[in-house]
Amino acid sequence: MRCLRLRKRWHEGIRFPVCHPEALQDLFRKAGLEQISTRAIDAPTTFKDFDDYWTPFLGGQAPAPGYCMSLSEDDRAALREGIKASLPIRNDGSIHLIARAWAIKGTVAEGSRTA
Repeated sequence: MRCLRLRKRWHEGIRFPVCHPEALQDLFRKAGLEQISTRAIDAPTTFKDFDDYWTPFLGGQAPAPGYCMSLSEDDRAALREGIKASLPIRNDGSIHLIARAWAIKGTVAEGSRTA
């Protein structure tokens, strides 16, 4: 349970709700843009083993690693084990995931253009 609680706090989709296409579209609409479209940009990511996946979290750079390094050693160990248990680790130890970013575009509404 402790690990689940930590993972929920850590999940960037929860910490950064704008990282969802619907939220991005809402921002564009509020800015007065029209003909808004989003699309996923997926990139395969392969890690040779769990240590290859985990090590960047220990650098403290960026939101998830910063959060990870803010935890006590016990909480960080619980997070590590919870993440490890949830990953699709293959027989050879490698981990194959898909990294996703969202692209969005829109046009300035007619009559909203300034010179």
